[in-house]
Formats: sequence, C-alpha cells, structure tokens
Amino acid sequence: MNTHTLKKILIANRGEIACRIMRSAKQMGLTTVAVYSDADKHAQHVKMADEAYHIGPAPSKDSYLVTDKILQVAKTSGADCIHPGYGFLSENSEFAKACEANNIAFIGPLASSIEAMGSKTRAKEIMAAANVPLVPGYYGDNQDPAFLQSEAEKIGYPVLIKAAFGGGGKGMRIVEQANDFISALEGAQREAIAGFGNDLVLLERYVNQPRHVEVQVFADNHGNCVYLGDRDCSLQRRHQKVIEEAPAPGLSDELRKEMGEAAVRCALAINYRGAGTVEFLLCGDEFFFMEMNTRLQVEHPVTEMVTGVDLVNWQINIAAGQTLPLTQSDIQLQGHSFEARIYAEDPSNDFIPCSGTIEALSTPLNSEFVRIDTGIAQGDEISPFYDPMIAKLIVHDDNREQALSRLRQALEQFHLAGFSTNIGFLHNLASHPTFAQGAPSTHFIAEQGDALVSVDSAALEKAQLIAAFAYLESLGANKATQQSASPWQQLSGFTLNAPQKVDVPFTDLAISAVKTKTGYVVTHNNKSFDIAGSVNQNVCNVFINGEKFTAHVSHVDNSISVMFAALQIKLALNTKHYISSHESDALPLAAPLNGTVVKHLVDVGSTITKGDAVVIIEAMKMEYTLNAPHDGILQSYCFDEGELVSHGALLAIVEDTTAQEAS
Repeated sequence: MNTHTLKKILIANRGEIACRIMRSAKQMGLTTVAVYSDADKHAQHVKMADEAYHIGPAPSKDSYLVTDKILQVAKTSGADCIHPGYGFLSENSEFAKACEANNIAFIGPLASSIEAMGSKTRAKEIMAAANVPLVPGYYGDNQDPAFLQSEAEKIGYPVLIKAAFGGGGKGMRIVEQANDFISALEGAQREAIAGFGNDLVLLERYVNQPRHVEVQVFADNHGNCVYLGDRDCSLQRRHQKVIEEAPAPGLSDELRKEMGEAAVRCALAINYRGAGTVEFLLCGDEFFFMEMNTRLQVEHPVTEMVTGVDLVNWQINIAAGQTLPLTQSDIQLQGHSFEARIYAEDPSNDFIPCSGTIEALSTPLNSEFVRIDTGIAQGDEISPFYDPMIAKLIVHDDNREQALSRLRQALEQFHLAGFSTNIGFLHNLASHPTFAQGAPSTHFIAEQGDALVSVDSAALEKAQLIAAFAYLESLGANKATQQSASPWQQLSGFTLNAPQKVDVPFTDLAISAVKTKTGYVVTHNNKSFDIAGSVNQNVCNVFINGEKFTAHVSHVDNSISVMFAALQIKLALNTKHYISSHESDALPLAAPLNGTVVKHLVDVGSTITKGDAVVIIEAMKMEYTLNAPHDGILQSYCFDEGELVSHGALLAIVEDTTAQEAS
C-alpha cells in the first residue's frame, strides 16, 4: 500500500466517539464531516464538525446503519476517508468493502479480517492454528445432538453452549449435568435462529469466576504489529462493561508478555491492519482466547493514558499507508488508569434506560489526571433511539491506589440533572473494598445484588436538607421581585407577631423551617438543623450545624434536583393539581421512559386480570412490557403501534371492575 495524505474525514457515528475522533482529526489538520439523524440535528458532534449532513430518521436502521447514505455523503462532501467509530457499521465487512470500492479509505481493518473474526467458530479455528490458547471445547460444523453431547462429555461439565454467530448473551446456556444437555441445546438453538438467523452452536468448558482481560494491538500494512498493554474489563453487568482499567492488576510480567505476544499472533494470523482488541478469559495464570474486536474499543482511553499514544491518530496514519511509529521495545507503560462509563439509567429500577433533557451539568476539570469523553452539553436531549451512555470519565495517576482515589473524587464532581444516572452506582463500585484489592471476576456485580445501588442514609439526609435550603432561598428570591411589600404576598407560613414557619412542600417528605437572622432552623426526621449559606448560579454552599457542604442544585418546574457528592436526588414539589386514586392506580400503564409502542397484546374490550401483559414499548435497544394495574376491562389504547411516546404518558386505559364487584 502506498502512503498518501488524507485530507477530509467523515465520521460515520454520533455521540462521544464522534466527538473524540474529531478532536484528533482536527489536531492533524483534517477537515471533519459529520452525519446526523433527525434526533441528532442539534447534537454536539454536529456543532463540532466543519461540515454536517442529514442522513434520515432517528432509528439507526434508517440512518446510521444505511451504507448507501453514508457513502453518498462521502462523495458529496469529497471525504477521502471514513472512520466508523464503534458500533453501527464499524464491524460490517460489506461497508469496509464498499468504502474501498469507492476509493475511500476505511479507517479500520481489511474486510477479510472483519469476516474472519465475525464467526466465533472460524475465529477459534484460526486461533488454534496460530497457537493462541483456547478454552477446551468443540468448534466444528457437526451439529448432531448426540455428537454434541458426546463432545460435552469429553470437555467435562459444566459446559457452555454458545451461538456461533451470537452476542449479547443470547443463544447461551450453562449446562451443569448431562441430563440437561439436550433441552439446553434446543433452547440455545431456538434463541440463535431467532436472534441471528443461524442456529450453529459451539461448546466450551464453562470457566467459573473468570476475569476479562484484553490486549490492545496495532498493525500496519507493512507486516509490523505491536501490543500496547492490557486492560481489565471484569466489572460487567449483563455482559456490559461499566469500569475498565489499564494495566490489568495482579499479572506477572511473564504472564503479561505471554498474553501480549498471543494477541499479536492473533492479529498477524488474519493479516490485520489498524487498531484491534483481543479479549481473553483469565483464570489464575491460564488465559484463553474469547474473541477479537476488529475496531476501536469504547475503553481505548485507558490505554492512551498509560502509553501516551493517541490511538485515533495512529488509526488515521495507518489507513494512509504509514508504518507504525513505535516498535514493541519503545512502548512503555506509565502509571494506572480507570474509565467509568456514565449512563442515563436508573440503577434502583433494574437499570432501566432514561431519556430527557440535561437540565444541569457540571463536570470535573480536564487535566493531566482527569479526562472526559462525551458528546453532550447542558440543554441537550438524550434520545431514546440510541445507547444510553452519555460520557466516559477517565482518570490517571502514578499507581492503582492513587488512580482509584481520583476516580472516586471525579465521580463526586460529575453532576448532572434531568434524569437518573448510574454515577452513585459507579461510586459504590469504586469504593468497594474487594475492588480496591484488585479486579474481581466478571460475576462480581451480579453477586453483590442490591448493595451496589444502595444510598448512604447520612448523605441522603444532607441532600434533602440542601434541597430544602434551596427551596427556601428561592422563596426569598421570589419575594425580592415582588412589587408589594405585604407579608401576605410573601412566605406562605407568615404568622403575625410569631416566628415565621414554612412547610417545605416536598411530596412525601415532611420538612419545615423557621427563618433566623443568619439562615434557618430546619426540622427533618424529628431533628433540628441550623442551616445557612448561599445559592449562586446553581452552586449551593451551605453550612449544616456548622459543617460546610457544596452541591449543585437545579430548580426546574415543580421539582428540585440536588447533586451532592456522587448522589443525585430529585424532589417533587406539591402543586395545586392532585391526581385521583384511579389515575394513580393507572400509573403502571404509563410509559417508564421515552420510547416507541411496539405491540398491543390485548384486544380492546377484553376482560383482563391484574398483572396481565397489556402493551410493549421499546427504547434504547430494550423492550419493556407493561402490565394491568388491576382487574378490569381494556377500554382503549392511547397510542397506536409504531407511535412515539413520552416518559409518563398513559399507554392504555383499564376500567376498574374490582370496585364494582365490591359494591
């Protein structure tokens, strides 16, 4: 491949990764081109780009996943290269081929490399030939149930049945004993055919309590390949990483070298080009190939922090035909780095994704120790159409202990209001003594249960007191703008010749206050607190019983949000509108988040029982089934199938027959 200069780059992606790619591209002097859907018209990656082009409706299948639309923009704009980011078209071999066919440099591997790693079965065969360690298993084409059961016997139980073309945990079964094998096989095959259109399965020894350790590799078009250290990505829920770190803790120099060299053999075996990640299961001192991601990883910043390498810069230069700038001996790791993925989701409600407007945003300052990769700003909308990750918080320091301390501190400084986030959950993870000692297994989060979503009662009380103080200060601000000085138009609790008592009108929270010369005496949980301070530009500096605290507050409509340390709470204020008990009973049939009505499950006019599934909505790649709140008759649906719905919108009306029966 001849070396040539790339001048104009199209980023076929959105959100934080699009912004991150643009930063490097701009530093290199490239003109940047963004694409956007209807939902992303005002997105940060659009504002950041030199040029931006509309590519269709909000659903990704109609916009970001349409190869022809992306290529047409490239031709129209004169882009000579395309960076796919991660997700969407990043591991689509047909898209890579189409780019090359149109003389547009694809900033990624060759299509043949993507194809080789796209099938788990084919990938295992290639790795076996390259002497890369594999979990004992069967990866062949013989799918006869009796034959597969005999292979399972050879491997030894427990055995993992896994869809060869699957992902995301679908088409997987853990079989503990021989008697359960056939039924588990049939179930895995049904899921595989439904999810991926192919029921081919492979068998592996089920590895208990493994760690997930991956190696960053980089190859050029001239036969050179290096590894840039490793990452531990064991903190996962539902097979989704939440905190990653580099280097992986607790590995000997010898083991680290063995894994790195195995990853290089993997890349060379498929004639790899560009950035790739080889994922391993680590079991004590044994490691086994899991899969190769033929793209830039979400967690690539931790590798950048410990190596000092700009991986996107390398990607662009390698796509232009250049050689790797460093040899293996040149690559030295410095310090330790963590990345925490900040999601719009509610950890207390089974991590249900959230969407809405960012009402307030304050983040730690970028420095040599802290980096934030994001594609959002205050006032932006978090769309229900895409992944709910809104930012990556990356920290670096001289060693793991210091880096982990920085992570905790930075999480306490990342304040966002408008919807629920997982910041408190991440802080609980980062503060857990087991994690502080070293990376636990991939089962750690699941084993902890509700402990990781718990809220410290003392911190919650302080946040509630800060919210009350912010409300009381807002009354004073409102008073100052009133034309009349009459006390009857001021604080609602005014009593002639008596201390002025105010009931703070939080829903389901009894708090009252009396004004003093310096602040307030606030009564909460049958305790009194002396509170004084100020609220300036949504920053609340407050003394509670003489102890100083700082928080961000957001007073929007009829609610107050407080972002205190890593805790975010939103307290509703009572208004003149009160819903009836019947309306309250119907709330289970209200949309839990912005989304799309997928299916009506019951005919209008049908008699239903409390708990019956009534309607399904889809949001952020997940489906949610809503159930009848009581026995009754389904009177109507409020939205048709395919219609968009907002958070809180009533989806169906069920006439309550229980009261009639009682009378």
